[in-house]
Amino acid sequence: MVGFALVLFWFFTAIFADTIAMYDPLAIASGMKNKVPGTPLPDGTGYYLLGGDGLSRDVFSRMVMGAREVLIIAPAATLFAFMVGITLGLPAGFFGGRLDIALSFLANLVLAFPVILLFYLLVTPEIVKTGIPKYLAAVLFLFPIIFLVILFNSRFFVQPPKRNIYIGITLIVGLWIYLGLAWNADPLGIVSMQPNVLIVFVSVVFVNSPTVFRIVRGIVLDIKTRDYVAAAQTRGEGPWYIMLWEILPNARGPLIVDFCLRIGYTTILLGTPGFFGLGVSPDSPDWGSTINHGRKLLSIYPHPALVPAIALMSLVLGLNLLADGLREESLRD
Repeated sequence: MVGFALVLFWFFTAIFADTIAMYDPLAIASGMKNKVPGTPLPDGTGYYLLGGDGLSRDVFSRMVMGAREVLIIAPAATLFAFMVGITLGLPAGFFGGRLDIALSFLANLVLAFPVILLFYLLVTPEIVKTGIPKYLAAVLFLFPIIFLVILFNSRFFVQPPKRNIYIGITLIVGLWIYLGLAWNADPLGIVSMQPNVLIVFVSVVFVNSPTVFRIVRGIVLDIKTRDYVAAAQTRGEGPWYIMLWEILPNARGPLIVDFCLRIGYTTILLGTPGFFGLGVSPDSPDWGSTINHGRKLLSIYPHPALVPAIALMSLVLGLNLLADGLREESLRD
């Protein structure tokens, strides 16, 4: 419950950030450079609750708006990574054979690199210039569409009218979002993602997907030997129906726990490029960038770096505690 409360605290902070933040996180107030918490503004219109940073910006407002930056990217990127891992892990564990060998080899190839190092390399300007993140986005962003199409087709295969409606809606909406996110080519101009954010987002999905794949594959290898799977095969159900509607629901416990933990890992990953001045915009209030700006004068003015560091720590701690609680609940099933 403590973990759940911490996560909810930052979740609602991100939602109502515009209301909670007292000032524009990029606004500069004259005479407020590195001021201590509680310092009033020279014009007497208010206070910097948590002080000012090296550029005279409000630390409190930047912390609040930074929560929105983190809680938009981290859960969405983790969800995409799970879509990739589940879509590839289910058939690898269920069918085995050459498919399993090939996919496991690719996953092990990616996992051979340290996660932080691989993530750092993907967001460096030299790699970005090659266009690799863009091509990765074009491939990885297709997996949610593929997953949902297979899901609806396997469930409503014997009901063609309903199946066609669901698949049609998925393809129309999915391809519309895909064009906007991956190629910034939304014909309506509604869906888009900034290039810097796209690079970080794709990098997170890429480094997390192989681990999710391995977890899903291992669970499938265990569950596919259960009696209810044999009963579904006796009824004549197709392999994808068995994987998505018999095996996957019974793997929800470990996957939900890992999802919460992985959001915490992703939050730390998102702070990494900001700390090194890569990925998101240098003026972004994300916690990694804010810590990087504040660390330069840490021994003299600790508050600009400590505030976002404590915020990052509390969110990750909350996610870990929540995951531990969910693990205990899943063991009772």
